[in-house]
Amino acid sequence: MLFSLCDFSTRGVPVLAKLLAGGAILLAAACAPVAPAAVVAKLGPGGRIVPPPASAAIEANTELAGLLDSGPELAVAGERLNARLLRRFYAHHGFEPVWTTRQGQADALINAVLHSGEHGLAPQLFHANLLQSPTMPPLQRDMVLSDAFLSYADALARGIVPVERRRDDETLTPEPIDVVTVLDAAITDPDPASAIEALAPTTPTYRLLREALQKFHAGAPVGGKASTASLREIEVNLERERWLPRHLPAERVWVNVADERAELYQDDRSVFSTKVIVGQDVPRNQSPEFQTMISGVWFNPPWNIPQDIATNEILPKISQDPNYLTEHNMVMLPDGTLQQVAGANSGLGQIMLDMRNRFDVYLHDTPSKNLFARDDRRISHGCIRMEKPREMTALLMRQSIEDIDQAIAAGGTTRSNLPQPVPVFIVYETAFADADGRLQFRPDVYGRDTEIWAQLDPERKALADSAPPSRRGG
Repeated sequence: MLFSLCDFSTRGVPVLAKLLAGGAILLAAACAPVAPAAVVAKLGPGGRIVPPPASAAIEANTELAGLLDSGPELAVAGERLNARLLRRFYAHHGFEPVWTTRQGQADALINAVLHSGEHGLAPQLFHANLLQSPTMPPLQRDMVLSDAFLSYADALARGIVPVERRRDDETLTPEPIDVVTVLDAAITDPDPASAIEALAPTTPTYRLLREALQKFHAGAPVGGKASTASLREIEVNLERERWLPRHLPAERVWVNVADERAELYQDDRSVFSTKVIVGQDVPRNQSPEFQTMISGVWFNPPWNIPQDIATNEILPKISQDPNYLTEHNMVMLPDGTLQQVAGANSGLGQIMLDMRNRFDVYLHDTPSKNLFARDDRRISHGCIRMEKPREMTALLMRQSIEDIDQAIAAGGTTRSNLPQPVPVFIVYETAFADADGRLQFRPDVYGRDTEIWAQLDPERKALADSAPPSRRGG
């Protein structure tokens, strides 16, 4: 959580509520002294702040620092602020008000926040109502402005649902961005709003989704649909794009679990695509979302059967059929691991891409080629089975398919390094740009859109924030 609760058991200090000049500010002030009274400044037309006299600077400074240091939880007019980020931001400015002397920059950034709906983000997530209030005390208004800009920058940079607020198998996240530094730079930029907007993704999918969102609000059908469900798909997948690195590698393997396909990109163009089998709908067997590196290829790999599969599926069959292990080329290793020996009928087939990850999820071959004729290919325990593993491997190894066939035919389990490691992304996108630049929609078969949608809805976000992240294995 961005705002941890105070430990009231150690001090017993109650929550302090102060009513300041028509603006209610709620401070969870456990273990903190009462801050001095705020400096009063006048409000001009349209709620514009008129700076207080210079003689009040020290007093204002003391009041602002006192408010920020009064406890880990801070709110204005019932809306919570990120005290941690605000402390860092105002520390750069001597804990003095920032926006009273920067009205032009403030107006530009307020306008950007009020248009955050163009990114599928509700302005109310960033204090939109408070930003337009002409009666808020100046010091509280300064904090609200700063929090709105910092929160909006953070949402564009890494999503309104950052990795620490997601399930443990939704681990995609962009490069770290210091939004305090970004806002500091934006203050001196002639176009501060553009400096913040530049944090958003620029992928083809993000661009098409923003265009689709604009069409939707204009009443035009999107993807053959004009419904609330379509709006949800657009906004949820805009959020997913914000979880991705801003500069995707030009060469990458891209697996969209919702589309049940894998693609290889070279020079940032899709050069190969294949059907895949992905995890089942049951939560414990769903394919996770993550990024890692493919470092090599295993030829004729044995399958070390995961403990949960061995316990829940294999052992009951052994108890019914004593010959089950022999019939399925399985052996029990000295450490108790159940292994299916290498061969054409192994569960991993004849090829497995070496892509280390904590989920033990891999791209690999399968002997059950008939399964790729199915429309529903969500039948694995989470791993990704490829319809054309030899072709994918040849492209990754920069070799011919004949070379790959020879490595398989040599027999035995061998491993070859890729000429250069290639990033692989396992994503779950229910709306995305295809290779031809068209927006595609897929059903939310895992039910993940609903959880993200709750965070994008201001009325439900508070409830979602109060609950711990769901836990689900890969």
